[in-house]
Amino acid sequence: MISTAIRLARVGSRSELAAAALIGLGYPCVMLAALLPSIWLFAAAAAATYLADWYLHQKSSYLINRLNKVRIGLPIRFLLRQLLLVLLLAREGLAESPLFYTAVAGLLVFYGLQAPHGALTTLIRLRRTLPIVTRNVDLSGLRIPDAPPHALMHRSAEKMLHLDIPAMAGVLTAAFLGNDIAGYAGVAVTLALGSLYTAALVPYLRRRRVPGAAAVLKAISAWLLEYRPTTVLYFSGSTESAYQINMWLETMEHVHGRPLIIMRERELVAKVNTTAVPVICVPAATHLMNLDLSTVRVALYPANVGKNIHLLRVPTMQHVFIGHGDSDKLASVNPFSKVYDEVWTAGRAGRDRYALADVGVRDEDVVEVGRPQLAPIVPIGIELTRTGSGTPKNPIPTILYAPTWEGWDDNPGNTSLLLAGENIVRGLLAAEKPVRLIYKPHPFTGIRNKKAKAVHERIMAMVRTAATARATDARWATEAAAAKSGQAAARAERTRIEAELAALAVTGRLGGDEAEESRVCLADPVRLERIKQLRADWNGAYWRSIGWWEHLIVTGAEPKLYDCFNESDAMVSDISSVVSDFMASGKPYAVTDSAALGVEEFQRQNTAARAAVVLSNSAVELTQLLEAVEFPARDGLASSRRDLKEYILGPDHPTSMERFNAAVRTLQAGAEARNLGVQQRLSEQAQKELNREPDAGPVAPAAATEHEAPLAR
Repeated sequence: MISTAIRLARVGSRSELAAAALIGLGYPCVMLAALLPSIWLFAAAAAATYLADWYLHQKSSYLINRLNKVRIGLPIRFLLRQLLLVLLLAREGLAESPLFYTAVAGLLVFYGLQAPHGALTTLIRLRRTLPIVTRNVDLSGLRIPDAPPHALMHRSAEKMLHLDIPAMAGVLTAAFLGNDIAGYAGVAVTLALGSLYTAALVPYLRRRRVPGAAAVLKAISAWLLEYRPTTVLYFSGSTESAYQINMWLETMEHVHGRPLIIMRERELVAKVNTTAVPVICVPAATHLMNLDLSTVRVALYPANVGKNIHLLRVPTMQHVFIGHGDSDKLASVNPFSKVYDEVWTAGRAGRDRYALADVGVRDEDVVEVGRPQLAPIVPIGIELTRTGSGTPKNPIPTILYAPTWEGWDDNPGNTSLLLAGENIVRGLLAAEKPVRLIYKPHPFTGIRNKKAKAVHERIMAMVRTAATARATDARWATEAAAAKSGQAAARAERTRIEAELAALAVTGRLGGDEAEESRVCLADPVRLERIKQLRADWNGAYWRSIGWWEHLIVTGAEPKLYDCFNESDAMVSDISSVVSDFMASGKPYAVTDSAALGVEEFQRQNTAARAAVVLSNSAVELTQLLEAVEFPARDGLASSRRDLKEYILGPDHPTSMERFNAAVRTLQAGAEARNLGVQQRLSEQAQKELNREPDAGPVAPAAATEHEAPLAR
């Protein structure tokens, strides 16, 4: 019942639900206390609403956004409480008293202070907004000043509104004691604090202003001229899509030439993982078009989005769609892909997929480069932590359930969650021979379909219930007792590592804003290497802190999906890049035929399912998967998985990174040849213009087009 209430209220925890209930009940109680009147009830209910509001803001609760949408945002709630205080005074018979007039006048003046305070904070933020946000780019020449103190700017509106507490407390105390001095003092303190807070912002209005757009663009162009990037990873997307760029960061760190990352959304910069590659975020298309990218020869695109056109228009570079996964989904054969010079796929399957789809992508424009991101996945044949017989490394196998999300349409084949998810989880939790379940859903789960969100919530409840039951089951008591000290040590190690990672994540002064972060965030090889080592250590400590028998839900960024691959002995998923990536492990897997196409038709339509145990929506076929895990000799699909792995992901040798870089070098050379050819044609045309007879008519342009015109510079 509580979980249902949490879901309906769109809050993240029981404590948030309690805070929401306090707000929902607190304000009616404040109004009731004002009407009765009851000073004690008013004070208690008002205090509860203050605390609930503060807690929900600290948690950045979704409920705060919903309250703003229905026009009862934070300022309105504070104003309502203040108006009810005035009503309380009137009901107490104080409407003609000096205290009443003082309270009304003081609260009006305080409310009037909100306007200059809000204007100042807004202007300061606007004047400190850089047109381009950077990471690992030297902007020391711009002399960007430090940000105003964090205490002044962070949650400034909320802090200003809470300064009414002395006035509220003083007036209530005065009304209760019959001594107006407390009320006068409280109002004076509120007005003094509000005035001081507003006045404290004034010096930062001009003193901390960042350079203008022209100066920033000039500095960025100068840096580009010095750095001379050759390969760009270009990305645009929603805040939930940060994983699509993060998966390519390590590849970009090892790419041939001088890499650069160009982004378009400010809010995504903070979600990009630590990297040594320079990052430039250019929100405005006009600013992007004015950047000097003349040295770039290859542009890589992980997503098909509208803003890609702002870089696709540049003719001096070759444009490549690399995607953010390899699967049999329709998104993998998007007709938009034909706008690129080349489309890179992992293996032969991607090439054949485009040929069958016939969406305009020519076969000669498809290049097989493998999947460099799959390097962290340990293949079953060389996995050191597995026994020599190939059986699970732990006394019971670990099965990963990693369903994809519901997609943008209602195709029943998009995700197994809606029709099969609960059956899959129920079957694994109730397996005749015990298994451990790791549930890791797609980050987009439930963002479009409420039913998918509800199923996701029910599955998490099922896993938690099973985990609690297993923790109290006598069968696992001995293991739990034996592992207790080791798990405690691992948890302590995780806490230590997290603290060090948090310290290393701060590249500048604590509380600095976006502009200051752009100035101070420069690549430090020692720091970056330490972060990588700490993340690897954290991952090891994480798995040591959890018993091999404990069911687990993984919904955050850590541990990563590939870490879950390495920890599991088999996987259940849907048609998505998750299945293709899991093939790198060589382990058994199952794919759900949620659209009920039948095994033969499902495998015909979906290449990745040809070496999978195909599950119906009832999930009764799970026994086949579990048998393959327990008895590798009976795994009749092992040979098919090896062949399919090469077909989908490409050969193991040369490595994916080597093939990727070879493709980059080939395109760079092609771009150079093309650019030289255009320059030569333009030079020949110019020479013809100079040599033509004075009385000759106009000469028609040669092969140059308007897209080649920028090369004339």
